[in-house]
Amino acid sequence: MQNNLNIKNSSSGVNHALNTIPTAGLLVIEDNKLLLAYSKNKKAWYLPGGKLDHTETPMQSLIREIEEELGVLLSARELEYFYHITAPAFGEKAGTMMEQDCFIGPANRNYQPTSEIGAIRYFSLAEYKEQSPVVPGVIMAFEKLTSQGLIR
Repeated sequence: MQNNLNIKNSSSGVNHALNTIPTAGLLVIEDNKLLLAYSKNKKAWYLPGGKLDHTETPMQSLIREIEEELGVLLSARELEYFYHITAPAFGEKAGTMMEQDCFIGPANRNYQPTSEIGAIRYFSLAEYKEQSPVVPGVIMAFEKLTSQGLIR
């Protein structure tokens, strides 16, 4: 969870006191595969979602980000908190960490990539590991989902 005692630069989304970026990610599973979104900016496959705005909760941020990235307005009742990831923030300054609250969301929605997303695709862990680059937080998500029996 975001530590509200530290000052966060709302323009960059980076908490300079701890050098962390608070984020929220969506976990959508279909046929034992995880939905990932290709970021045109960072040239990598990520969990759909993104950085929290200054006053947002992780769930509020995720709902906003999914509408922006995938064109679907989710409701809070469609999302179930799953777990928290702490991982190196891919594509950011060395030493910057990503703090991400992950929520399981519905697979039966018509997700479509929007302007900032190049593509969306369901991956198995083996398929994802064939990609370059591989994002540490995504690997952690696969490992957690596998350990909980949600994907094989």
